[in-house]
Amino acid sequence: MGEEGCGSPTTVPQNFCNESTTGLLCGMDAIKTKDQPIASKKSLVSQPKANTGDKPYMCGECGYKTAWRSNLSQHRRTHTGEKPYKCDQCNYSAAQKSSLAIHLAKHTGDMPYMCGECGYRTAQKFILSRHMKTHTGERPYKCNQCDYSATCKSNLDRHLAKHSGDKPYMCEECGFRAAQKSDLSTHVRTHTGEKPYKCDQCDYSAAVKSTLDRHQAKHTGDKPYMCGECGYKSARKFDLSLHMRTHNGEKPYKCDKCDYSAARKCHLDQHLAKHNGEKPYMCGECGYRTAQRYRLSRHMRTHTGQKPYKCDQCDYSAAEKANFDRHLANHTGEKPYMCGDCGYRTTRKPDLAKHMRTHTGKKPYKCDQCDYSALQKSDLYKHLVKHTGDKPYMCGECGYRSALKSTLSKHMRTHTGEKPYKCDRCDYSAAQTSALNQHLAIHTGNKPYMCGECGYRTVKKCHLSEHMRTHTGEKPYKCDHCDYSAAVKSSLDRHLAQHTGVQPYMCWECGYRTAHQSNLVKHMRTHTRR
Repeated sequence: MGEEGCGSPTTVPQNFCNESTTGLLCGMDAIKTKDQPIASKKSLVSQPKANTGDKPYMCGECGYKTAWRSNLSQHRRTHTGEKPYKCDQCNYSAAQKSSLAIHLAKHTGDMPYMCGECGYRTAQKFILSRHMKTHTGERPYKCNQCDYSATCKSNLDRHLAKHSGDKPYMCEECGFRAAQKSDLSTHVRTHTGEKPYKCDQCDYSAAVKSTLDRHQAKHTGDKPYMCGECGYKSARKFDLSLHMRTHNGEKPYKCDKCDYSAARKCHLDQHLAKHNGEKPYMCGECGYRTAQRYRLSRHMRTHTGQKPYKCDQCDYSAAEKANFDRHLANHTGEKPYMCGDCGYRTTRKPDLAKHMRTHTGKKPYKCDQCDYSALQKSDLYKHLVKHTGDKPYMCGECGYRSALKSTLSKHMRTHTGEKPYKCDRCDYSAAQTSALNQHLAIHTGNKPYMCGECGYRTVKKCHLSEHMRTHTGEKPYKCDHCDYSAAVKSSLDRHLAQHTGVQPYMCWECGYRTAHQSNLVKHMRTHTRR
């Protein structure tokens, strides 16, 4: 009989692990030889099954399969709503331990993991590892069905769903399905209105963490990511990556059904909806559906009247960030996007892209029911109404209906008299931004739109488009009741009133009605002169 402690092999009883055939864990923390453990529970858990492709753990609710028992436990919480990890300093609870650790750092301020390249700090080592890939360019997660690679596993999982079609996470409200639990959690907030990401310096809250990150940059002013081409600075590396594509023309998001590619994923998502018709985001108020979450959030403001974008230099607020950005330029004068052909400058890249089409003549927005194409998406929407007849936006004052929310907003100002666009050089104000731009030209003399035929210059692109028809003879506005056509939409509107009798523009002072907004504007002056 051997002496104790002399290195004789440990005997493992036959019934030590009765689940070994399924790959489940054995019931001891470690089986030791003289000096080191053969295996521990933790080390067994960390051995991937991916090498064999074996996924023995299956969810009885939805059929989700995984190689890891711990993953199955986490997945089941998406069905049960269980959040076992509790914060002992507030009422926060989490479904995953890692989420609690990130939360606790807000209380303790403890962020022990630091990037040696840029000083970025975090509460968790795996987040630092993920961050380091932004410096190295490493994309360790490879798709085994195409040449796609990703910096983090969650992005690969989303990509793999395109191949497999597997979307195990489903919204009980509207049937939306997602490849990842986190995507479902984010989606559910469109129904609940939950905004769990709180700013610790003001009362702002957000539904998505990236939105909070952008907001917090307003407090800190910290924009560590800079473009080497033009000096553009950003609070987030992701925003810089998007910006760089304006220089390099990169469009990494490819459609697998046609040759379309996009610089941003949200643009690809919009495009894919044309192929599959899927519009998973639905408004509970009016049934409006969209392919994108942010569009639903924007739409909901038409019901709530919420204007979350606040100017910290005046009392202006906006429902949409694009309008807010344009307003801020009035204070800062900053217009970083410039046209190389004529020197036109603007606050926003999309506005520059629209402007460039006045030089190129490109009309990227195509109607799928006829050969119509448009410079701007809003023009295509207006055109599509001719095919669909769909005008979901209605004025409660006079019954006027519109295909576009922005058009209804403009119309409402004919009732309210609101003129939100203010000149910062005099006391002029306007109901529409186009009218303000025309007015500003009086101060600046700036007329960026020029006719290549005769040298005519104008403040507005639409005026140049109308002018060009005097050279081409084009009359794009067609009456669908007779063979009348017009070079200017206002002329067609006046003509259509002869067929329909519709006069949507009404004076709230005396009840005068007209088929055309410009006529109402002229009429209103008869009241203001009194």
